[in-house]
Amino acid sequence: MRRRHLLGSLLLTPVLTACFASGGSEGSDPGGDADGSRLRVALAFPPAENLSPYGADATLLSRLGVTEGLTALDANGAAASALAESWRRENDRTWLFTLREATFQDGSEVTPAAVAAALTHATEAKPAPAALSGVTLTAKAQRAAVRITTTNPDPVLPLRLSSPSLAVLSPKAYKDGADPVGTATGPFELTKVNGSTSAALDRFDDYWGGRAQASGIDARFIADGTARANAVRTGQVDIAESIPVAQAATLDQATLKETATTRTTSLQLNTRSGPFKDPKLRAAAREAVDSSAVVKGVFEGYADPGAGIYGPAVTWAEGKRVQPTGRASAAKPNGTAVTIATYDNRPELPEVAQVLQQQLQKAGFKVTLEVREYSRLESDALDGKFDAFIGARNSLVDTGDPVGVLASDYTCDGGYNLARLCDKRVDRAVAEADAVADTDERQGAAMRAEAAILGTDAVVPLAHQGIIVGVATDVRGVLLDPYERTLVGTGTRR
Repeated sequence: MRRRHLLGSLLLTPVLTACFASGGSEGSDPGGDADGSRLRVALAFPPAENLSPYGADATLLSRLGVTEGLTALDANGAAASALAESWRRENDRTWLFTLREATFQDGSEVTPAAVAAALTHATEAKPAPAALSGVTLTAKAQRAAVRITTTNPDPVLPLRLSSPSLAVLSPKAYKDGADPVGTATGPFELTKVNGSTSAALDRFDDYWGGRAQASGIDARFIADGTARANAVRTGQVDIAESIPVAQAATLDQATLKETATTRTTSLQLNTRSGPFKDPKLRAAAREAVDSSAVVKGVFEGYADPGAGIYGPAVTWAEGKRVQPTGRASAAKPNGTAVTIATYDNRPELPEVAQVLQQQLQKAGFKVTLEVREYSRLESDALDGKFDAFIGARNSLVDTGDPVGVLASDYTCDGGYNLARLCDKRVDRAVAEADAVADTDERQGAAMRAEAAILGTDAVVPLAHQGIIVGVATDVRGVLLDPYERTLVGTGTRR
């Protein structure tokens, strides 16, 4: 990567008095500006699930400063206080979270009963939020606190509760599903959603973390990366996420903000149906892929070659990496026809698909590409309607815990299992890692589970990405987050 900003060690020990990761931030003024300019923000992904907090839209809501949960992640990946001011572990399966004084955007108070009800709704959501993959919990209101009990010991529960998919909404939100419009707790209140085109947000003046300096946000959902770059260049927007690397050179250097992320672009192979049900053909696909060519030809240096599920931004991973074993021997494809799907919200991905198409065809596969906008692709991908899927996944976005992405993406009961993998050895390795409380030991166990997953050839890591955000020169306080959970906060202004 051209400029690698490595993260500190990802701490798993709960921090009781840490600063909130996405609330009061750089330049935050509790008093706020009397008026404040509205921020114009371009997002890459339109709502895919009617802004439900339980799926892919959860990070969209957190990036706009709408939702928050009991905890957040600090810059080191440790649990930080949010709606919960502090917490303590009572026994192996029970934690007590003490709430701060806060108000929902509909004017009601954030009470233990309201928080317990919100978490209960999350446990009942179908499909389950990725952060709850393999986890069963119950939440009960106590005096000024919420007691959360898990069926099995969960040493990283404070990290799990930082997930955007476990945001706390007011009781009013749950009349039909989970509606975040005017019912969340963040510094900005969602007031209007125009389908997949745009959304309007106003400053929430009673936010517990202080009044935001911007009076509101006008968000536009622009799937086309070139269009997002043009919007920054022409002054139509103040902030545009995910600027394509091909467009970086066309923008003024002063408007480009780059940061390393824990995001990995991978080729997921459908292990349950189609040609890649055969592990020997999966091995053939893995051997055909040259990730260095992907990094050089597509990402133009704004990435590192795929080393595993966790990349170099997870600073402890490389020293603990375990080599996969038990891989099948590669078979000759002999013209086997496969369909690879990807999405164009991240414009590098269709380019990656074309490179892989050439590499796989050279190895003897016959490859058809299917490219759609993400919201029109996700359900088909999860249903296994493609032989392979190229996606960019932040390995720590769901829980901040390195085991979390393994459980949600690669176990039999995983809620985001694009490879449709169901392997007893993998499930056992992930379960063993999830049972470890010690930070160093848990990281080692996660790497052993990663090796078990890679040994199935269900996933072929391609590139570990950085992200480029376009920011107008008069904008301050943008939250550049390696976990990609935050973008604007109380101190973001122009």
